Amino acid sequence: GDVLRILIASDMHLGYAEKDPIRGEDSFNTFEEIFIKANEQQADMVLLAGDLFHDNKPSRRALQRCMEVLRDHCLGQREVHIEVVSDQTANFHDKYKSVN
Repeated sequence: GDVLRILIASDMHLGYAEKDPIRGEDSFNTFEEIFIKANEQQADMVLLAGDLFHDNKPSRRALQRCMEVLRDHCLGQREVHIEVVSDQTANFHDKYKSVN
């Protein structure tokens, strides 16, 4: 329809206490729950604000777990109906000069 559904989450801090035998999976489980809920609610996009990782140089394990969740829940058959209508070359200054 005409409604854009956005699920907003912040401060995931992936990798927080990841070596703790009791709490080590907490941040990753919460991250996955966000995408499960987004899919259940048929969100068009998930906006992640704040800190995605706890450390500025995340562990290999934290990076891997993050990518697994994103691949498991974001790469599907649903069409993407979001279009960037601004001048992408004015807003994106990297070598690609576009969103994707």
